[in-house]
Amino acid sequence: MTEVLRYTAFSTDPAGGNPAGVVLDAHELTDTDMQKIAAEVGYSETAFATSTADRHYRVRYFSPLAEVAFCGHATIATAVALAQRTGTGDLRFETPAGPITLQTSGQETITAGFTSVPTRSRPATDDELRRTLDALGWSGSDLDPAWPAHVAFAGNDHLVLAAATRDRLARLDYDFDRLGDLMREYGWTTVHLFRPENETTVHARDPFPVGGVVEDPATGAAAAAFGGYLRALGKVTEPRRITIIQGEDMGRRSELLVDVRPDDERVTITGTATPL
Repeated sequence: MTEVLRYTAFSTDPAGGNPAGVVLDAHELTDTDMQKIAAEVGYSETAFATSTADRHYRVRYFSPLAEVAFCGHATIATAVALAQRTGTGDLRFETPAGPITLQTSGQETITAGFTSVPTRSRPATDDELRRTLDALGWSGSDLDPAWPAHVAFAGNDHLVLAAATRDRLARLDYDFDRLGDLMREYGWTTVHLFRPENETTVHARDPFPVGGVVEDPATGAAAAAFGGYLRALGKVTEPRRITIIQGEDMGRRSELLVDVRPDDERVTITGTATPL
């Protein structure tokens, strides 16, 4: 019988973070098996790892509804689970989105960081923005004009929108089916809604109807895409670390550390994971 581990990523508190399923030996599982397990687990993603060489793994990710190319929080959970069993150090994951390098460290609390594939970011079209605002129930005045809407990529595409106020970000009540259909049409994994608190801290929320859940409490892939967004806007003139606080408004506070460099298109995301 397949052993499914359960971790919450980007939190040291089992009541916080983003839960992920983790299967560390998936070499005998078919696509149908993995999809069925992910649906039974019911978390936003479950990761399936297969060892291919020493500290090298092929990793695939399934939401309850479909396979996704990359999932940051399940990557962190898998890395911590492996480090607890094989020791800390470097890891390499071959994912559908491309190769991911990881570093794990610590003893009682293990921290894992992954370096994304090269990021990119482009302005959202007027049609993309208009239709998304309609599905969210937002208007143009709910956005901060200092932060242009972009579609950012770090393994998956995410629409990045800046809320005009923290209160606007806290009030999330959208049309689940309408936004999900729109995101499937455009190929977006989440809509990354954010509001900066200061130069080093950002609050974020990520609707995830395409994965079958209303909201993701911690989204490492979106955090990496957000780092690429910052770089594309010219806001990274020296190495910069941003803390993204996500999940707070849904009662599962998460902290994601985002490291961006002006001379590197890749972004590093760091966090911990706690067994459930």
